[in-house]
Amino acid sequence: VQLVESGGGLVPPGGSLRLSCAASGFTFSDYAITWYRRAPGQEREPVATIGRLGNSNYADSVKGRFTISRDNAKNMLYLQMSALKSSDTAVYYCGVMGYWGQGTQVIVSS
Repeated sequence: VQLVESGGGLVPPGGSLRLSCAASGFTFSDYAITWYRRAPGQEREPVATIGRLGNSNYADSVKGRFTISRDNAKNMLYLQMSALKSSDTAVYYCGVMGYWGQGTQVIVSS
């Protein structure tokens, strides 16, 4: 299993970012997959999960601001983040079956 996240960066409060996760080494369409994040000094926490058929659920802290999506034809997972807050600053990871990628850093700061 290989997961490679990208799309992080520095964004001002209220801004938007789109994270991507390229997956390989398993049958992507057969699995629910999750975006996690680890803020400085905190444990990794789930942010959003999308099922095989596109059903999704979100942490309360991101509901209405983040949207998870997937493209099974391309083995890609996405996280559209908007109305970003400083509390969204974290390293973001995609995860499946206990595997994670290396993460992509998101910093929300003016």
